[in-house]
Amino acid sequence: MKPKLLIKKTFFISAILFFALFTSCKDEILETVTYKTQIRYLTSPDSIRAIEVAAQSPKTLENPGRIYIYGNYLFINDVRKGIHVVDNSNPASPVFLNFINIPGNQDLAVNDNILYADSYIDLLAFDISNPKQIKIKNRVKDVFNSYYRAVNTNLIYAYKDTLITYTHKKGSSRNKDAFITTSFNSSSDSRSYGTGGSTARFTLQNSSLYTVDQTQLKVFNVENAASPAFVKNINIGFGIETIFPYQNKLFVGSTTGMHIFDASDPLSPVKLSTYSHVTSCDPVIVEGDYAYVTLRSGTNCRQGINVLEVINIKDPKNPKLISQFNMINPRGLAIKDNILFICEGAIGFKTFDKSNILTVGEKLLSFNKAINSNDVIAGPKSIIITGDDSIYQYSYPVSEAPSKLLSQIKKAPTF
Repeated sequence: MKPKLLIKKTFFISAILFFALFTSCKDEILETVTYKTQIRYLTSPDSIRAIEVAAQSPKTLENPGRIYIYGNYLFINDVRKGIHVVDNSNPASPVFLNFINIPGNQDLAVNDNILYADSYIDLLAFDISNPKQIKIKNRVKDVFNSYYRAVNTNLIYAYKDTLITYTHKKGSSRNKDAFITTSFNSSSDSRSYGTGGSTARFTLQNSSLYTVDQTQLKVFNVENAASPAFVKNINIGFGIETIFPYQNKLFVGSTTGMHIFDASDPLSPVKLSTYSHVTSCDPVIVEGDYAYVTLRSGTNCRQGINVLEVINIKDPKNPKLISQFNMINPRGLAIKDNILFICEGAIGFKTFDKSNILTVGEKLLSFNKAINSNDVIAGPKSIIITGDDSIYQYSYPVSEAPSKLLSQIKKAPTF
């Protein structure tokens, strides 16, 4: 190679490298960000019980979890912190009344003016007959052990707020740990129960409270609503996620299938069958002779598939799949009249015409891509949708696109 040509080539390559380096450095503008999150630590159950559990002045919503409707009130779980009590007499203008400080709370249900809520390993009962003056009535100790209990110790894993600071490339996003979680309950008895979502782990039926953890169905006698009594554990298997009551039966969703229990004897549910599916996240709702199951892929759901399944449960001992429809990333679901509501996470919120079971997943009525949706409750006054960052209320009918947004409760920023 001639010297002049070699010099020109070397200069050309050096210029390219300098330009690439300069551009790269220019793009790598760093910024420092601080945000609030929850970290896990070991502590004793007594230290948690020493924290005052009481109604406080209203607080901003930080991490929306499960929601429960009772009369004109919404009870909104703030993950592992407690429950917001909201007057929802006018869904267009919900009013936060107070906040019940409950360490470790994630689940809730209401029975005859008694609110049941978990506090790490304990079950608490609150008198909510006057929502402005809520009082704790009872604590049932050591009933929720499997998730929080540290192995071979008397300690539990608890969570506390902390500030995290990190540096990243300006303009990029960081996926912070989020606690994402919550359609109707159709119980056959006439007691005064509320309404939870399809992702619920607490439910009520026939003077009994049923809860599920990762492996067990737990039974509580709540005939005396203010004095819940633990009755028994029923081992089901691994991957248990949700529970739904319908006509003296319990439908338990797991990552590998749907378990059906006969609860005709409320304190001694008997397993009738298991409908198996591929490993996926799995909420379940039921109406008439059919169960509706959404399966989705995700971090905790292994390979997973993204579908809606319709299962014939007329013979609960022999459930049969009758139709399956592709979805994007389905989560919670609910039914109101002939409309099926399905949450699609960050993708949006869908409604379907369910008048024909065999084509329900093909009859899309509306698709709201503007909202993030995890679970949905078809309430008496509005359709309530919970997402990662907001709680939305829409007017009926929601089969029209777009339906009217009545209100939006946004969570407080963590930055």
